[in-house]
Amino acid sequence: HNRIELDYCAACHGVWFDAGELELLLGSLGLEGAGRLLADIPEAAEADTGEEKRRCPFCRRKMKKVDLEEKVLVDLCPQGEGIWFDGGEVGDLIGRLAEKTPCQPGVMQNAIDFLGEVIKPWE
Repeated sequence: HNRIELDYCAACHGVWFDAGELELLLGSLGLEGAGRLLADIPEAAEADTGEEKRRCPFCRRKMKKVDLEEKVLVDLCPQGEGIWFDGGEVGDLIGRLAEKTPCQPGVMQNAIDFLGEVIKPWE
């Protein structure tokens, strides 16, 4: 999407963002102001959840569960390799951030276009 290579699981609809890719995506959607949220992710406290921890596809260490923007639970690589979003979570985050972006033309349409690309059937 917009020269950002996303790793997408057709089985569970999850999306992996390598380090820096989420920032690029949000910038391409007109959500540059979300950088404050992303800057705080590595220091965020681990979420209290019963969900099983995933292993990072790169370093193979167990990832930290972090709660973003009220109920968007993501998996964060402890080595900073990237972020995993379960199916629907990336859409939830983008939707919440788009709602908070004051009157920038096209932000919501950009988000809808992106989500349409991510959730389209893969052959």
